[in-house]
Amino acid sequence: MGARDDDTELDALAAHARSHPALPGEEAERLLDAAGKGDEQAQAALVQHSLGVVLDAAMARRDRGVEVSDLFQEGSMAAMIAVREYSERHGSGAQLNAYIRRVVEGHLDRVVEREEILAADAAAMVRDAQLLEAVETELRRRGGREPSETELAAALEWTPERVEMVAGMLYAAREIFDAEIAQYIDDSGGDEDGDEGETD
Repeated sequence: MGARDDDTELDALAAHARSHPALPGEEAERLLDAAGKGDEQAQAALVQHSLGVVLDAAMARRDRGVEVSDLFQEGSMAAMIAVREYSERHGSGAQLNAYIRRVVEGHLDRVVEREEILAADAAAMVRDAQLLEAVETELRRRGGREPSETELAAALEWTPERVEMVAGMLYAAREIFDAEIAQYIDDSGGDEDGDEGETD
């Protein structure tokens, strides 16, 4: 998604949130009472009017590796849960937004933390694959043959299990890359053949 698309989506989210401003305490109390009795429309209305809180929380985390639209979606689901729990506990309307904000921010922090961990793990795996490939190439050059997993493990100071895991991912990536290159060559060759046929 490009920057313009991102801005357009953010504008739409902001406009939607502005069209459902925070409710005054008395109206929030009325809807909370109805929601606590199982009124789904009242619950939906309370969530709609909390979207400004959700958008603020998402925007505050926009540079943490997760798209704002994804954060907004996650935050909206957290707001739904917060409204249901709060109405079941018969909380006061005056404290509703503060409760929703606390629940949404806590959830989004966990989402961001999970994404950061996944990104760090992926980066570490890429580094491991690059290191394995470099050592594998050097050992092959020195020995004139493919090195064993035991030799690779000794050179890298890894366990054989780690070598096997990283090698499996590396080889799978190579197969995918080779297949894509082969497909590209086949497609290009087909185009050339077609052009020659048209010339004849």
